[in-house]
Amino acid sequence: MRVVGQNDKKRSTRRARIRGGIAVLAVAAIASGCAQGPASTTSPAPGQQPLLAPPARALDAYATKLRATAAARAAATKRWGLAKVPLTPPAPPAKKPRITTRKGFEVDGHAERNLPPVFTTVPTEQKIVFLTIDDGAEKDPAFLRMMTELRIPYTAFLSDYLVKEDYAYFKRMRDQGVGLHNHTLNHPFMPGLSYARQKREICGMQDVIEKRYGTRPVLFRPPFGSYNADTLRAAKACGITHAPLWNEEVFVDRWEYREWDRDIHPGDIVLSHFRGREHWKGTMPDMIRRFLDRITAKGYAVARLEDYL
Repeated sequence: MRVVGQNDKKRSTRRARIRGGIAVLAVAAIASGCAQGPASTTSPAPGQQPLLAPPARALDAYATKLRATAAARAAATKRWGLAKVPLTPPAPPAKKPRITTRKGFEVDGHAERNLPPVFTTVPTEQKIVFLTIDDGAEKDPAFLRMMTELRIPYTAFLSDYLVKEDYAYFKRMRDQGVGLHNHTLNHPFMPGLSYARQKREICGMQDVIEKRYGTRPVLFRPPFGSYNADTLRAAKACGITHAPLWNEEVFVDRWEYREWDRDIHPGDIVLSHFRGREHWKGTMPDMIRRFLDRITAKGYAVARLEDYL
């Protein structure tokens, strides 16, 4: 047996290092090939490039979320007894429409004083309507569950003399993303009051909503839909920018219409009230069922009013 000399040891060490380096390069090449796929002499056509893993996972997660949302709405539709799943509204417009006072609804000096516009419909060609609910008399927890499960947006116009019975109920509503706006402190007939008293009614309700719910409203609906120039002057002085009325009103057992054709139109504002069996032949979920079944059958979705103002 030959004795291994010092030079043999060096040559053996170099060969081991070379073999190790080749192995590392081979592993790297294999890993690279797995990640990039077979080599190609031509680039893929635009739009056909393979997705990298993170975007692919993000798309898959988004699709899974959409399927889960659709399944939840379908289950809620069945649970609440609707005829069809409510339609999903389009994304809010990037540029909000210009809101002006409806012809015939002006007061003296309306444009000159830049008073809040009074309107019944939002200008849009999309088949959407806006649900608004007034006063706060009924505080039905089933209504909150129904609207949350079905993901239906709506806007509330509140009066303190009714809301103060249960401020927490409307806080839950606010926490679900509902806009809480001004319907005066005591729901009076506004044109019968002086300017000073009208201002107290409106600004006082502004203070209540800000104190209880953290935001100062910009929307005001006069009780009974009745107003005069003093009403709108007072509203503007209290920070109000818009005074939406309505084009239709929905009850638990019927609809009422402002227009001669007795129909709904793109951008219409729909009114209802916080009412229960004490005032209606049914509940608020019954009213919502009637409302949703009609607009869905006619191809309309419910959009959020604040997104358009």
